[in-house]
Amino acid sequence: MSEKIAVYYKAMGLPRLIITLFFLFLVCVSVILGIPFGGLMTDVVVRLGMHGILVLAMVPAIISGIGLNFGLPLGILCGLIGAIVSIELDLVGFPAFIAAILVALPLAALIGWCYGWLLNKVKGSEMMVATYAGFSAVFLMSIGWMVLPFKSPEITWPMGPGLRTTISLDGRFRDVLNNWGAFNIGSFRFPTGLILFFLLSCFIMWLVLRSKTGIAMKTVGANPNFAVATGLNVDNYRIMGSVLSTILGAVGIIVYSQSYGFLQLYQAPMFMGFAAVAAVLIGGANIKNAKISHVIIGTFLFQGLLVIALPVANTVMTTGSLAEITRLIVTNGIILYALTQVDGGE
Repeated sequence: MSEKIAVYYKAMGLPRLIITLFFLFLVCVSVILGIPFGGLMTDVVVRLGMHGILVLAMVPAIISGIGLNFGLPLGILCGLIGAIVSIELDLVGFPAFIAAILVALPLAALIGWCYGWLLNKVKGSEMMVATYAGFSAVFLMSIGWMVLPFKSPEITWPMGPGLRTTISLDGRFRDVLNNWGAFNIGSFRFPTGLILFFLLSCFIMWLVLRSKTGIAMKTVGANPNFAVATGLNVDNYRIMGSVLSTILGAVGIIVYSQSYGFLQLYQAPMFMGFAAVAAVLIGGANIKNAKISHVIIGTFLFQGLLVIALPVANTVMTTGSLAEITRLIVTNGIILYALTQVDGGE
């Protein structure tokens, strides 16, 4: 019996075990305090779909040997540009959402290729360089948002040059996925379109990982020397992982924004990669291995923890910000733990 427990513990990992227990504890406390459970679970499921694709972007980067992609803001910026272009073209509803993705895809592919080329030049320091690249891109685009020649009054300042810091998606493509096929079960509302889009993205990535290309990417990430011996071009497959990660980041921010209801420019994308990294690690991934199941489990636990912690904290404590403290502890603590596991254990 003790051996089985040890096996389960090793498979689950200490961080995921702690987060799971803390999540279940908060669920029980919320029920005891009389907080509407249906509303809480609606928020958890919505945030699963909102953040899921951004977390999914970690998978191709990890399995191709790049590691935890702290350069996710590069893809996010591409998605934001696509969304702004769709507004500039005066599109509404699903056409606006689809146009934003179509504009972002080639841009993200190009940026992802350049990003992968850079990471190939700094092998062994990918995560550090990725962080600098992501931060630098955000700062550079802070200038770009001021000089890009967009004219729509919805996105530009009424006085002076530049785009607004926050752009509303009301009347554009806000909640186009959330409302498509949504249904209620009591006080719980299931965002059918949002979850289906997330699951479709997961399924496509699952197919990619099981294709000849995906298997080659895994081989390159797991054992570069063996990959070279079998005739695989390690640099090319690492670039491919970077491109896929950047594309998923671009699509992910568009999905996130349509659910959030706003586009956030300038400094907003800077730390979004940290939350995505924390979520995939909570799901059971490490710096050498990641699966689709890690994305789904990790995003659900991480976002569920943050959603439930806020109303519980507000009920128990009228002062302070326990939810924000919890978010910082979980996000930074889990990343720190993962980076200390240089052997990439489960």
